Amino acid sequence: MAHKKSKPTILKFDSEEDVAVALAKYTADLSEKYIRDKGSFSVVLSGGTLIDTLRKMVEPPYKDSVDWSKWLIFWVDERVVPLDSDDSNYKLACDGFLLKVPIPSGNIYAINDKLSPDGAANDYEARLKHLVESKIIPISDASGFPKFDLMLLGMGPDGHVASLFPTHQQRYEKKRWVTFITDSPKPPPPRITFTFPVINSSSEIAMVVTGADLANTVKIALGGGLEPGSTPLPCMEVSPEGGLTWFLDKDAASKL
Repeated sequence: MAHKKSKPTILKFDSEEDVAVALAKYTADLSEKYIRDKGSFSVVLSGGTLIDTLRKMVEPPYKDSVDWSKWLIFWVDERVVPLDSDDSNYKLACDGFLLKVPIPSGNIYAINDKLSPDGAANDYEARLKHLVESKIIPISDASGFPKFDLMLLGMGPDGHVASLFPTHQQRYEKKRWVTFITDSPKPPPPRITFTFPVINSSSEIAMVVTGADLANTVKIALGGGLEPGSTPLPCMEVSPEGGLTWFLDKDAASKL
């Protein structure tokens, strides 16, 4: 069942530092709301520069005021490498964020790094299904896919989000919750990734985009810069059931 596409909120800031400040307040406010309403807060992280932009969360006042014990952490995509590899999104998140706040280790859902890409995707999907069956993660009434509270996404200059790339078929997957890719155009090539039905079942999505190298892509995604007849960028397919908020610094928004 298709949901009605909601209009995104586009926030523009003078600097990446201002984006980081605003993102922390936004995330902390949602944390308070969801913990009050349902007793937990499920957060889906991505890689790239996002973890650095979350840095204000591990500083006062948020470090001490957020109820970290109720957070559940997932990854929208992950490189199929050892968890202690510098290529791992898990390691990136641990070093920059997760080890600095008291989220219980049992609430952090990393991939099984001992499996093949296909096996790791199947395993991650099976674990999500178990959390749904256990009533820890709800199912979207509209889509039938798991409904996370907050998904924090970045995008690449080619418009990819998660590991859903413009010319790869995984972006069109409609049945699986988690799929895999063995030929990512960005190294390392083997990855697992949430599919768009899962991404778009989220209650809230923050698209966090900073830097002049992304200005053209932002223009295409938000400013109608797509050439007639060309394939929409993956980032243009992000359309959650709830709210979509773009956090842009001045450089990323410079061509809007």
